[in-house]
Amino acid sequence: MTTIDDDRFAAAAAQDGRGVKGRLAVVGHHLRAGAVFLLLLAMLVGFTAAQPAFITIANLMSILQAVSVVAVLAAGVTVTLAVGGFDLSIGAIAASSVMAASYAMIVWHLDALATVPLVLTFGAVIGLVNAFLIVRLRVPDLLATLAVMFLLSGLQLIPTAGRSISTGMVLPDGSKATGAFDPSFLLIGRYNLFSILPVAVVLMAVVAIVLFVLTERTRIGRLLFATGGNELATRLAGASTTRLKTFAYVISGVLAALGGIVIAARVGRGDVSSGGSLLMDSVAAALIGYAVLNLRRPNVLGTIVGAVFVGVLLNGLTMLNAPYYTQDFVKGAVLVGALALTYGLGRNPDR
Repeated sequence: MTTIDDDRFAAAAAQDGRGVKGRLAVVGHHLRAGAVFLLLLAMLVGFTAAQPAFITIANLMSILQAVSVVAVLAAGVTVTLAVGGFDLSIGAIAASSVMAASYAMIVWHLDALATVPLVLTFGAVIGLVNAFLIVRLRVPDLLATLAVMFLLSGLQLIPTAGRSISTGMVLPDGSKATGAFDPSFLLIGRYNLFSILPVAVVLMAVVAIVLFVLTERTRIGRLLFATGGNELATRLAGASTTRLKTFAYVISGVLAALGGIVIAARVGRGDVSSGGSLLMDSVAAALIGYAVLNLRRPNVLGTIVGAVFVGVLLNGLTMLNAPYYTQDFVKGAVLVGALALTYGLGRNPDR
């Protein structure tokens, strides 16, 4: 037979148990929220210990420059994810923008001041085409952007009969292209501010800051996420989900075109294979971003961190002479780990 004191002791013990569980849950939440940053720090320390040249300012700037295009494209993907969509055409838009910028300067003899707005407008138009297919014709976003991806992949090859664009190339009509890249245009991909900070990294930072403020600190940003969460409720609340989705895809198209401009300025030619891995790398960065701060939703900060995370990992493996053919496997493993961390370990086991 139990006494009142026994009952009180049992209740106190149960309360202590719940307190311990609660504290452990809080600790676990903070660990998941900062896990990507902890892994990033661990990689920096590990690669530096194995190869001291890794931590030099020049190498770190090289990493940021390498991931800048992927980060910009991934930021565009993040905005489309926010409205419940998905843009598979970003890699093709970027590659087509490389060809368009090169064609404009080498064949049409345009300067940088004319070429950059022209290419950005091209990206916006493709974004409008995607939005028209998805919003007006109600084509599923994956199918619509996949179709546009194939359309652009073929269209970019037609003006040059499938050849890369460079000064002196022979055009399909037999004439020679006598134009050249505007030196001021090439500065976008090659110039370093203060002799150390690449312009491409500055562009990445500007895009990240502007989109972070837009999506996290403005009414438009809240409506974008509301559209992705519950489109009907957002529409009933008086917001135009049609305009919000169109806005998201136009942003994605413009950012993909900006990425293409940076690539063209960096390589100095219209390379037909320039957009090969941009789509998958950008999608990986956007999805890894879900694990940052344990937000479990599209977010620009997480996307940029995801791009830098993959860039640091691949750069470190390259400096350690890891075989190049393992890179895709490593990126896949990182993505699986990030998603498992976000959705698997973060799940309440009592549910």
